[in-house]
Amino acid sequence: MGESRYERGLAIRKEVLGEAHVERSLQNATDFDRAMQELTTEYCWGTIWARPGLTRRERSMINLAMLSALNRPEELAIHVRGAIQNGVTPEEIKEIFLQVAIYCGVPTGIESFRVGRKMLSEMGLI
Repeated sequence: MGESRYERGLAIRKEVLGEAHVERSLQNATDFDRAMQELTTEYCWGTIWARPGLTRRERSMINLAMLSALNRPEELAIHVRGAIQNGVTPEEIKEIFLQVAIYCGVPTGIESFRVGRKMLSEMGLI
Protein backbone atom coordinates (compact mmCIF):
# COMPACT_ATOMS: atom_id res chain seq x y z
CA MET A 1 0.00 0.00 0.00
CA GLY A 2 1.22 3.52 -0.77
CA GLU A 3 2.42 6.17 1.60
CA SER A 4 -0.39 8.01 3.38
CA ARG A 5 -0.89 11.73 3.00
CA TYR A 6 0.06 12.12 6.68
CA GLU A 7 3.30 10.14 6.28
CA ARG A 8 4.22 12.09 3.13
CA GLY A 9 3.40 15.35 4.92
CA LEU A 10 5.44 14.40 7.96
CA ALA A 11 8.47 13.65 5.78
CA ILE A 12 8.18 16.95 3.88
CA ARG A 13 7.56 18.94 7.07
CA LYS A 14 10.71 17.47 8.64
CA GLU A 15 12.77 18.13 5.50
CA VAL A 16 11.70 21.79 5.36
CA LEU A 17 11.41 22.78 9.02
CA GLY A 18 13.87 20.35 10.57
CA GLU A 19 13.25 17.08 12.34
CA ALA A 20 13.89 18.50 15.83
CA HIS A 21 11.32 21.28 15.41
CA VAL A 22 8.65 18.95 14.04
CA GLU A 23 9.24 16.27 16.68
CA ARG A 24 9.06 18.91 19.41
CA SER A 25 5.79 20.26 17.98
CA LEU A 26 4.26 16.80 17.87
CA GLN A 27 5.51 15.81 21.33
CA ASN A 28 4.20 19.05 22.85
CA ALA A 29 0.74 18.52 21.38
CA THR A 30 -2.02 17.99 23.91
CA ASP A 31 -5.39 16.34 23.56
CA PHE A 32 -6.71 19.83 22.83
CA ASP A 33 -4.42 20.72 19.91
CA ARG A 34 -3.16 17.36 18.58
CA ALA A 35 -5.85 17.38 15.88
CA MET A 36 -4.46 20.69 14.58
CA GLN A 37 -0.95 19.20 14.32
CA GLU A 38 -2.37 16.25 12.40
CA LEU A 39 -4.47 18.46 10.11
CA THR A 40 -1.48 20.67 9.35
CA THR A 41 0.77 17.71 8.66
CA GLU A 42 -1.73 15.92 6.43
CA TYR A 43 -3.21 18.77 4.41
CA CYS A 44 -0.68 21.59 4.51
CA TRP A 45 2.41 19.43 4.09
CA GLY A 46 1.04 16.17 2.68
CA THR A 47 -1.31 17.75 0.14
CA ILE A 48 -0.24 21.29 -0.78
CA TRP A 49 3.54 21.08 -0.23
CA ALA A 50 3.57 17.71 -2.03
CA ARG A 51 1.99 19.10 -5.19
CA PRO A 52 4.24 19.32 -8.27
CA GLY A 53 3.12 22.78 -9.49
CA LEU A 54 5.65 24.84 -7.50
CA THR A 55 9.07 24.07 -6.10
CA ARG A 56 9.65 24.06 -2.38
CA ARG A 57 11.78 27.15 -2.88
CA GLU A 58 8.89 28.96 -4.57
CA ARG A 59 6.45 27.82 -1.87
CA SER A 60 8.83 29.12 0.80
CA MET A 61 9.06 32.51 -0.86
CA ILE A 62 5.27 32.75 -1.07
CA ASN A 63 4.96 31.75 2.59
CA LEU A 64 7.41 34.44 3.69
CA ALA A 65 5.33 37.08 1.94
CA MET A 66 1.99 35.77 3.24
CA LEU A 67 3.12 35.26 6.83
CA SER A 68 4.64 38.74 6.82
CA ALA A 69 1.44 40.25 5.43
CA LEU A 70 -0.64 38.40 8.03
CA ASN A 71 1.69 39.53 10.85
CA ARG A 72 2.46 36.02 12.09
CA PRO A 73 5.99 36.47 13.50
CA GLU A 74 6.29 33.04 15.15
CA GLU A 75 5.34 31.21 11.97
CA LEU A 76 7.47 33.63 9.93
CA ALA A 77 10.52 32.74 12.02
CA ILE A 78 9.98 29.03 11.42
CA HIS A 79 9.54 29.62 7.69
CA VAL A 80 12.65 31.81 7.41
CA ARG A 81 14.60 28.73 8.51
CA GLY A 82 12.61 26.58 6.10
CA ALA A 83 13.20 29.01 3.25
CA ILE A 84 16.96 28.85 3.76
CA GLN A 85 16.69 25.03 3.82
CA ASN A 86 14.80 25.25 0.51
CA GLY A 87 17.48 27.38 -1.18
CA VAL A 88 16.14 30.91 -0.66
CA THR A 89 19.05 33.27 -0.03
CA PRO A 90 19.22 36.00 2.63
CA GLU A 91 19.32 38.53 -0.24
CA GLU A 92 16.07 37.13 -1.66
CA ILE A 93 14.46 37.20 1.80
CA LYS A 94 15.45 40.85 2.07
CA GLU A 95 13.81 41.60 -1.28
CA ILE A 96 10.63 39.76 -0.27
CA PHE A 97 10.41 41.80 2.94
CA LEU A 98 11.00 45.07 1.04
CA GLN A 99 8.14 44.22 -1.28
CA VAL A 100 5.96 43.34 1.71
CA ALA A 101 6.72 46.76 3.19
CA ILE A 102 5.46 48.52 0.07
CA TYR A 103 2.32 46.44 -0.45
CA CYS A 104 1.39 45.70 3.18
CA GLY A 105 2.77 48.68 5.04
CA VAL A 106 6.09 49.77 6.46
CA PRO A 107 5.36 48.54 10.02
CA THR A 108 4.72 45.07 8.61
CA GLY A 109 7.99 45.23 6.70
CA ILE A 110 9.87 46.39 9.79
CA GLU A 111 8.53 43.47 11.82
CA SER A 112 9.43 41.04 9.03
CA PHE A 113 12.98 42.36 8.93
CA ARG A 114 13.19 42.11 12.73
CA VAL A 115 12.15 38.44 12.65
CA GLY A 116 14.31 37.69 9.62
CA ARG A 117 17.40 39.35 11.10
CA LYS A 118 17.03 37.36 14.32
CA MET A 119 16.64 34.03 12.53
CA LEU A 120 19.38 34.63 9.97
CA SER A 121 21.70 35.78 12.74
CA GLU A 122 20.98 32.63 14.77
CA MET A 123 21.76 30.59 11.67
CA GLY A 124 25.08 32.43 11.25
CA LEU A 125 24.07 33.84 7.87
CA ILE A 126 24.33 37.53 8.72
